[in-house]
Amino acid sequence: MKLSVTCGALLAVALLSGCANLQQKEVQPWQRGTLAKSEMAWEPDPLTAQYRRHVQFSKEAATGGASLGGGGCGCN
Repeated sequence: MKLSVTCGALLAVALLSGCANLQQKEVQPWQRGTLAKSEMAWEPDPLTAQYRRHVQFSKEAATGGASLGGGGCGCN
């Protein structure tokens, strides 16, 4: 019984400790230049991103969410 309680307490401590760095909460000034580069954007190429969204919506037949009309054939 004592061993299972000890193991449970150690497991709880291990799970609750986490590995987050709580001291650095914001982007530092010297990091802003790196984050401002075009390759760091969520969608570096807007035209390619729009094409990929169209293909995804066409394949899944998920129309109406992104102003696409028609079925899932991809011919729109």
